[in-house]
Amino acid sequence: MPGFLLLFDLDGTLVDTLPDLHSALNEALRERGRPPLSPSEVMRMIGDGAAALVARALEASGLDGREAASVLPRFLELYEARSTRLSRPYPHVRDTLEALRSRGYATAVCTNKPQRAAEAVLSNLKLAQFFDAVAGGDRFPEKKPDPRHLLRVVALLGAEARRAAMVGDNENDASAARAAGFPVLLMRYGYAQTDPETLGADALLDEFADLPGALERLRLGP
Repeated sequence: MPGFLLLFDLDGTLVDTLPDLHSALNEALRERGRPPLSPSEVMRMIGDGAAALVARALEASGLDGREAASVLPRFLELYEARSTRLSRPYPHVRDTLEALRSRGYATAVCTNKPQRAAEAVLSNLKLAQFFDAVAGGDRFPEKKPDPRHLLRVVALLGAEARRAAMVGDNENDASAARAAGFPVLLMRYGYAQTDPETLGADALLDEFADLPGALERLRLGP
């Protein structure tokens, strides 16, 4: 049984995935004869999974968001082919994860990104080795902000809910963690749509490297 389980969001927490999401979305829009979106526009659309991302992009470009079901397969094809062409882990992610693992933490990823895309990003960026499990938005019937997305991973790894915490960057991470009864630590640099100060986090961090110290201060450890 894991001594303490850390559940990590992916986009905006571990990896800056915006550049490749932006590129694939704009290519899908171009194929529909629509103008490109700016990076800042796309950033505000991230967080609720690929289907929601595509629907929001279609609506922002003047199309009907209900067309997302027909555009989604092409977007995923484009994105999965280039998901790490421009995306990179945030500073100190690798060495911090390595340090946490060496201290006895169990670690898992809970993301609304589709399972196959999430696994590809982690594998291509050589981060997969740091995680005991990966739960994409389509692995279980629920996804964030539903707390069951987190609780299913806790059960999968044989962990205790009272010895788990969420590390993320946005509203879905905070809501899911609170509903599950987990402490939540949020990164200020991510893709939150509101001021992270308003999300009721137990800790707000400027850099990923600040995580071990914050966990120690909160007495969240193996």
